[in-house]
Amino acid sequence: MRVYFMLFILLCGALFFGPVVQAGIQPENQTGKAQYADIEAFMDQEMKTQMQKFNIPNAAVTVVANGEVIFSHGYGYADREKEVPVNPEQTLFRMGSTSKLLTWTAVMQLVEQGKLDLEADINTYLDFKMPERLYTQSAREPAAAPITLTHLMSHTAGFEDYPDRIFRLDEQQMLPLADYVRTYMPQRAFPPGEVVAYSNYGTALAGYIVERAAGQLFEDYVEQHIFAPLGMEYSSFRQPLPEQLQPHMARAYRLAQGEYEEGSFEFVPGPAGGMSSSAADMSKFMLAYLPEENGQGGRILHEETIRSMRNQQFTQHPLLSGTAFGFIEGVFNGERTLFHGGSTMLFDTGLYLVPERNFGLFVSYSGGSYLAHLGLFQAFMNHYYTAPPADHPLPPEGTIERSRQYVGEYQQNRRSFTTSERFLSLTMGLIQVQLDKEGYLLVSHAGEVNRFVEIEPGIYLNLREQRTQDYYGGFRTIVFGADPYGNTMLMSDGPMTYSKAPWYASSSFTFLTIIVILLFIIITLIVWSVRAVLGLLRRSKARTPSAKLARAAAGAAIAFGVLTLAILTGVAMNGQIDPVYGLPKAAYGILPSWNSVLDVLPWLQMIIGISMIIFAVMVVRRKYWRMSGRIHYILFTAAAWTLLSLFMYWQLI
Repeated sequence: MRVYFMLFILLCGALFFGPVVQAGIQPENQTGKAQYADIEAFMDQEMKTQMQKFNIPNAAVTVVANGEVIFSHGYGYADREKEVPVNPEQTLFRMGSTSKLLTWTAVMQLVEQGKLDLEADINTYLDFKMPERLYTQSAREPAAAPITLTHLMSHTAGFEDYPDRIFRLDEQQMLPLADYVRTYMPQRAFPPGEVVAYSNYGTALAGYIVERAAGQLFEDYVEQHIFAPLGMEYSSFRQPLPEQLQPHMARAYRLAQGEYEEGSFEFVPGPAGGMSSSAADMSKFMLAYLPEENGQGGRILHEETIRSMRNQQFTQHPLLSGTAFGFIEGVFNGERTLFHGGSTMLFDTGLYLVPERNFGLFVSYSGGSYLAHLGLFQAFMNHYYTAPPADHPLPPEGTIERSRQYVGEYQQNRRSFTTSERFLSLTMGLIQVQLDKEGYLLVSHAGEVNRFVEIEPGIYLNLREQRTQDYYGGFRTIVFGADPYGNTMLMSDGPMTYSKAPWYASSSFTFLTIIVILLFIIITLIVWSVRAVLGLLRRSKARTPSAKLARAAAGAAIAFGVLTLAILTGVAMNGQIDPVYGLPKAAYGILPSWNSVLDVLPWLQMIIGISMIIFAVMVVRRKYWRMSGRIHYILFTAAAWTLLSLFMYWQLI
């Protein structure tokens, strides 16, 4: 049962690494190859540093500029056992979410052909219906606004998210796309077009719409209309790979206990993250999206469509970077950048385009940090493009009074609201906001603390030079507003927002409450066990009805405590982190045979909890024990129901 591996995951934090800085600024007025004359030496040194720092066993990098490939290189071994080096032309890496760029390209091709309309209700193209209302709406309320392809492309459809329904290692567990979008159809959490929250399901759904509009499988469509025109011979969305490409697939390794261990091929919902490709093929894709220079891009869309796709499509606030058509916006050293990262459990990929400078960088590797590619790109920008002088304003008058309302915990809106995965929001992407005595906001994000200063009411600038970078954007500026439910919402760069948690839903309150209750249960079980043993040694032969009821009351409490400990034991056993994949096996569909037992235990807890309320009333009215014993039992019952209430709130029961 995935509920319980989630409980274990919540104890494990993710480490995020800041961008790597490389000295050596080149003049900005140079163009063409001259500007990048030292790129081979620079990239070799930087990749050596990256591979050592993040224990990366294999990688491929390509850089394009002014219509041509100016650098392409492989690092490490595609197969360590056979010592086969990475070939940037032919070695395939998994693309993860970078695959989404191909999906949106396919969508825009069909828009050009008049087969799709970005502003039409997606139900027009589906053979099933999306939920009409938000999960918070009753059947008597008006239906929510329809979802469009524009919403899917900008991650503003308003879907909740199910993080444990992405990866599988067994082909038999991977659903066909048509079945996947039906089986895992999420509830609608927000009105479309109002809250940006990254969605894998949304892109998978767009891929299915491509199938419906084109009248062919998504994999076939991409091969015919994107791979073939661009000459991408070493790319595929097929899982497993076609037989002719399998020998070219890089083996994925991760350093575990001092040794590199090999992982298996991962099965991912195709349009959202299932592509495999070589660095050389991805250079062809990048050239297709950069301003046309030498005509080597092999165009797959009309030039006006390409230009429009580079424009901003959505942002939560004018001062924030948002999304272009499929790309994520960012600003690096003052340069507007379009990018998309991608991660599977084993592979990581980054694709970066700077259209105004007419260059792009692509890197893919296995076994490292999922943000190492961001460090490589930042180092590239530091080396070739001078960063503008940083602004360091002081807190304005009255900032402390205005900023107090923003202090608290913020949970990312890419989460589940109606299933057991809701509990994961207590650690995944949490942001903690504090206010220091000088009026600066101290924002803890991805394991690092960023210092923000107010520049306008509700708008804050990050003063940290090496600010936190996350999967979604650069965290340069944060803006506070309100989500559709009236909660304070923290907005930053890229396709993600964070809503302020009420005190009773914060991670600190939840975990502290659980820990206190568990300690109380454990101490009670120990004390009662000792008393039971002593009672057996000196028990009398006669047992009155009251004594039997008292024992039944105590037995119910003991049973509740034992079940709680049994669940925790199951959590620990079921939640052991796999050293290669970095997640419990349950996260990718592998569950122990006894796991179904864990489905039953919470309901047994509920039944016993109800009986404890009855016993608590009887304990008070009939005075089974001394006053201290009666108070203890009432407190135990209250603790039990506090725990059950938390489980119910977080959809664990």
